[in-house]
Amino acid sequence: MTSLLPDIEALSLAEQVAQMVVVRASGYLFDHQIQYPVWEPTAAKLQHLIQDLGVGGVILLGGSAGELALRTQQLQDWATIPLLIAADVEEGVGQRFAGATWFPPPMALAAVAQNSPDRAEYYAEQLGAITAQEARAIGLNWVLAPIVDVNNNSANPVINVRAFGETSARVSQLITAFLHGAQQHSVLTAAKHFPGHGDTAVDSHLELPILPHSLERLAQVEIPPFKAAIAAGVDAVMSAHLQIPALDPELPATLSPRILTQELRQGLDFDGLIVTDALVMGAIANRYGANEAVVLAVEAGADILLMPLDPEGAIQAVCEAVERGRLAADRIQASVERIWRTKYKVCAVVEDGGTSHAWETRASIEVEAQMTTQLAQPQAQALVDSLLRDSMQIHYPEHSRLTQARWSQHRRSLVILDDVLACEGLGRQSPAIALPQSLGYQVQLVDRYTPTIAAGFHAFGSNALELNTLESQQHWQPTLLQLFIRGNPFRGSAGLTQTAIDWFHYLVETDQLLALVLYGSPYVLDQFLPTLPTDVPYVFTYGQMPQAQAIALEILSA
Repeated sequence: MTSLLPDIEALSLAEQVAQMVVVRASGYLFDHQIQYPVWEPTAAKLQHLIQDLGVGGVILLGGSAGELALRTQQLQDWATIPLLIAADVEEGVGQRFAGATWFPPPMALAAVAQNSPDRAEYYAEQLGAITAQEARAIGLNWVLAPIVDVNNNSANPVINVRAFGETSARVSQLITAFLHGAQQHSVLTAAKHFPGHGDTAVDSHLELPILPHSLERLAQVEIPPFKAAIAAGVDAVMSAHLQIPALDPELPATLSPRILTQELRQGLDFDGLIVTDALVMGAIANRYGANEAVVLAVEAGADILLMPLDPEGAIQAVCEAVERGRLAADRIQASVERIWRTKYKVCAVVEDGGTSHAWETRASIEVEAQMTTQLAQPQAQALVDSLLRDSMQIHYPEHSRLTQARWSQHRRSLVILDDVLACEGLGRQSPAIALPQSLGYQVQLVDRYTPTIAAGFHAFGSNALELNTLESQQHWQPTLLQLFIRGNPFRGSAGLTQTAIDWFHYLVETDQLLALVLYGSPYVLDQFLPTLPTDVPYVFTYGQMPQAQAIALEILSA
């Protein structure tokens, strides 16, 4: 069944504005599975937003890839005009939806590029192609990637290893390859976060960062990767929730006409979709009213309002702004025209010998065939394996403590992470847990909520002799230390937690550290190396997924 694209003039003002709204929803099928009830509406509410109000799209999080194929069908079935269905899958579809391919973060490609730029470019193109193919297979038509920010601040808590590198040239090279790969399949892409979120030390999910650089610096470092993305045909550019006084001393980029319209739309001659970053994020939500923020974003030049806190209120607020003359009606129509052109790319089929277009509405996806032939294929898994190995850092001294203690009866595997309940890829059967157990290690999990280690250690600092007088020798355990640390949005930290620092120093000072495995950020490794004993082997991997765990521990147990 197909339906023709309606003329924009045939839509009411409210229906036009609704097409600019993309709402957040759970990828799970049932209401009792919703994990973020403040942001993710119930099925009845979501159906109302799509069916009655006509919102233009949905961004999904959670669930397995198989579930998501059913979920996206359900959402499209509710829609009169086909939806843009998006997800943040910067590290592959498996990053968000279990069962699909999960790549290490993009900075792993930058590590490969240090020795082999051509190989890194190949990896980037394959990352784009496989991500796009698997997205399409489960009903996603908008990949909110690539990150084109230049991460030149090691304390950046929100970009960090999500970036393709620390220089404009490297990022431009790799994101261009990613886009070329993604364009092999019928999905949309988005360059994030204009005009550049790489040199910040504040998480915009929580607060408003300020980028104090001059126009000259922005032109040299932050802007070039966006130019490269536009030249490569990126479909959308996402705004950054940060303030740049050199461009606009008052408004953050997401709400700034000077930045979105003058710099991006006019200065860079970009005619694709301008999409806001999530409007529920603290940098915007904490400073502007939920409804005022969406009006300001439209005034600034945004075409897509991503995750407004109150979708119905957002639509009403924009309509009232038009009715009062604050916004022009043709301003709304211009955005809807861009949305129409974009939806044609991923939702349209050609009829009558190619002379007219019709919407592809809810053509049934053969879920079983899609799952078995397009998701997590052996060649994709082999590519991930190769990328993980090529980007690892390994130090294994000939006379290592790990080798010497191989037959100890009291070995411990200590796994430290930010939050046990929020770590994807870590469960009872994960290699980081199961492999040490199979070798006789006692496994212990610790996070920032775990009580501090030894009262004596805190009382006497790092004096191991004094500590040992307080503790029985039976507490001495040769320890494999596994750390899961990377920048994570909404957590406000780019690196070490105090818990990880305390445990590392405790194990070093008491000569209990056998080996170190770090999953996540190379900036964290740099902080450990100066005090890591030379006879302690270590493996660093960018990936935190089970595949990365297995490879890292295989190297140590060889």
